[in-house]
Amino acid sequence: MEDSTEELREEWTLLLWTVVAVLVPVFITLWCSLQRPKRKVQLKDLFRKGKHGWHYTDLFNKPTYCCVCSQPILQGAFCDCCGICADEQCIHRADRSLSCKEIMTQSKTDGRFCHQWVRGNVPLASYCAECKQQCGTQPKLCDYRCVWCQTTVHDDCLSSLSDDLCDLGEFRSVIIPPYYLYQVNKLRRRHPDEYSKLAALCGCGWTPVLILANTRSGNNMGEVLLGEFRTLLNPVQVFDLSELPPSKALQLCTLLPPGSVRVLVCGGDGTVGWVLDAIDTMKLKGQDQFIPFVTILPLGTGNDLSNSLGWGAGYAGEISVEQVLRNVLEAEVVKMDRWKVQVASKGNYFRKPKVLAMNNYFSVGPDALMALNFHAHREKTPSFFSSRIINKAVYFLYGTKDCLVQECKDLDKKIELELDGEQVTLPNLEGIIVCNIGYWGGGCRLWEGMGDEPYPPTRVDDGLLEVVGVYGSFHCAQIQVKLANPVRLGQAHTVRLVLKSSRMPMQVDGEPWAQGPCTITITHKTQALMLYHSAEQTDDDDSSTSETEEPSADHNDTASNTRETVSES
Repeated sequence: MEDSTEELREEWTLLLWTVVAVLVPVFITLWCSLQRPKRKVQLKDLFRKGKHGWHYTDLFNKPTYCCVCSQPILQGAFCDCCGICADEQCIHRADRSLSCKEIMTQSKTDGRFCHQWVRGNVPLASYCAECKQQCGTQPKLCDYRCVWCQTTVHDDCLSSLSDDLCDLGEFRSVIIPPYYLYQVNKLRRRHPDEYSKLAALCGCGWTPVLILANTRSGNNMGEVLLGEFRTLLNPVQVFDLSELPPSKALQLCTLLPPGSVRVLVCGGDGTVGWVLDAIDTMKLKGQDQFIPFVTILPLGTGNDLSNSLGWGAGYAGEISVEQVLRNVLEAEVVKMDRWKVQVASKGNYFRKPKVLAMNNYFSVGPDALMALNFHAHREKTPSFFSSRIINKAVYFLYGTKDCLVQECKDLDKKIELELDGEQVTLPNLEGIIVCNIGYWGGGCRLWEGMGDEPYPPTRVDDGLLEVVGVYGSFHCAQIQVKLANPVRLGQAHTVRLVLKSSRMPMQVDGEPWAQGPCTITITHKTQALMLYHSAEQTDDDDSSTSETEEPSADHNDTASNTRETVSES
């Protein structure tokens, strides 16, 4: 009897300790989760009004020390502009006592100003500017880093540093110096000639780069990139498009020398179109001479425009932001056609036609249906669609569903197609795609395709559209894995489609909608100045590589003509 009681007591003891072992971590996690919003609320005003660009983190990704109390910290806040770090107790003190990057200040001498040192948390692979020995190797705040030129120096070497003047380092040719903005602010006459004179302070070959990042694009890398670019550049030239629209951000171009500015758009094809629309608005305001050259860091899902211009199918941090800036400086200038898509609904004679701008492609049929379904579900649960892989998987699921349902069948009986005024007889199709660029569907070269039949490669500056047809979702999948060719319907300067009956899914550059009977007219709108990265090959097979080399030579001719035009203006 006593033995059974003892065994029962041991079982209850074991059960109690098991429950405690499980529940205690759960309660601690819940408590921390409840405390985190409280801490964020307490620090919200500071993060909004403080001198620094504070960001809170629960865990630093490397050994980090507080720049105020010099103690090691696991969680706290860091400034994504100057790089200082502080624990929760020291954040207010750090904001008061430690200065951040001054976006506008007077230079000590022409074109140079003093280093601005930040103590501690120096990168491991750095070397002292004075003694040339490695910095950042000791686990304490014993080294310094300049927030502008990224020069590092030992604590003991700082006092004996031969030159305290900062030249902005490797990326001086893309940084907007604070002394330039200081001089612009002093100008009584805001004129482009005055900006060109001030550019002499910034050295020969100064080509400032503006960063426009969409934090909602693709794989949510925008937030990280904003911090990395603010660390390297002047924070005034780095913009978050979720807080400021491109039309406002691009006004900085009007304070810089005409024809010198490059804009790096970190986002998907939709973000690039948004920026190009803002540039068209600048043209309407008579600011043509300040139009920048546009390049892309692809963060979206498809990234077909980026692929066509040589910038790859997607960025996932495989190269550093320093190398990204080097690539932007080496890129060639090309002109890219932009098109006007006019949608006039049947029967609505007193309503203005819907007008859209097109850079990539227009389509009606199964690929537009997949985009429409994807867009509808992303609007309901946007947090779920935060990964490029998940997005493509969802597209695949909708494509598989349409293979069974065939919602767009008998399109050839519902629509009429005209190319440059001549009607085209359509086979039994489910979709029509009108392309301006070489890539479609997340990396597929739609027009060249496969086989021995010669087709000239697409160009982004020839004023021509390539029109193809597909038999259905399964045919689209075969084209993407190079097992089939699309139905080539022809090339044209003007495309007209008449949807006679039914309601069909349509899209322009990934922006889908459902459309009833209407007339769609696609005509040339304007040309945008883009940057082409000729050094990067975007195809895997040899035949595609030879095709990309051929337009590259054409891009060189276009680039030289564009430079001549810009220099003349």
